[in-house]
Amino acid sequence: MNKSERLNDMMLFLNDKNSFNLRDLMDKYNISKSTALRDLEALERIGMPIYSQHGRNGYYGILRNKLLSPIVFNIDEVFALYFSMLTLRAYETTPFHLSVERLKEKFENCLSIKKVEMLRKVEKVFSLASVQHTNVCLFLSDVLQHAIEEKVCSVTYRKKEADQRYYIQFFDISSAYGQWYATGYNFESEKSQVFRCDKISGIETSNRYSSKPLSEFIKPADELYKIHGATNFEFEISKKGMDLFYKEHYPTMKLYIENGKYYIRGFYNVGEETFIANYFINYGEKILSVKPESLKTLIAERLRTLTDYFSNV
Repeated sequence: MNKSERLNDMMLFLNDKNSFNLRDLMDKYNISKSTALRDLEALERIGMPIYSQHGRNGYYGILRNKLLSPIVFNIDEVFALYFSMLTLRAYETTPFHLSVERLKEKFENCLSIKKVEMLRKVEKVFSLASVQHTNVCLFLSDVLQHAIEEKVCSVTYRKKEADQRYYIQFFDISSAYGQWYATGYNFESEKSQVFRCDKISGIETSNRYSSKPLSEFIKPADELYKIHGATNFEFEISKKGMDLFYKEHYPTMKLYIENGKYYIRGFYNVGEETFIANYFINYGEKILSVKPESLKTLIAERLRTLTDYFSNV
């Protein structure tokens, strides 16, 4: 780590501290006392509000009534942050109350005119693929807030043209295939459940059940989602089938490579048979074998139904 990298990391290290000792820096960065003192002088020169408290129990402190110096990014890091930010344009709703264009403007105001001109040119020839999100999720930020605060909430959810109420503790929010999804623990069914966030029409904190620590939900998919009576499946696919898997797959399935062969293994619960069949129809001739036989039969039936439908369109 060179000096500039060390100073940048040091600002991050000190950012949330009220006080520190010289030994803290010496041990973390494996530097001498004289080097640590020079680094502190450099941080003060670029505006970090550091002061020293002398005496037997002396220490260094950071003034909390002043803004800390901004972190310095190199040009590659600037580009990475800039274009990651622009992917938010694809979302009709985000968990954050912000305007992407306003955020973009603020970002550019921190850069020199020359750097902004360079970003403009890069933006013309470089783009990050994203799926357009068109559904408004009115309570996405509330779902996020309840999740990080580990709170149980009462959720009003539109399902089959009717409102239903669930008592949920959310623990995962994801964006996939043009939709926002939130996974939570259903206290009444005592099972994990996935919700489409645009179908949530109301959410409020509930004291009906005691919340669980977030760490309790960090489990493999078969522990979170697998219900008694679930069916295991295995598809052998061609190498080209891997591309389809990486473009779209679900937590209940994994890709395995064994002896030069490619397998998708997973499970589906009762009632999810048609969903799984429709998913694997997309693989077409990239499927080499199917287990169990009942799933193979269901896929064939679905294909016949689709053939009949399009014959009459």
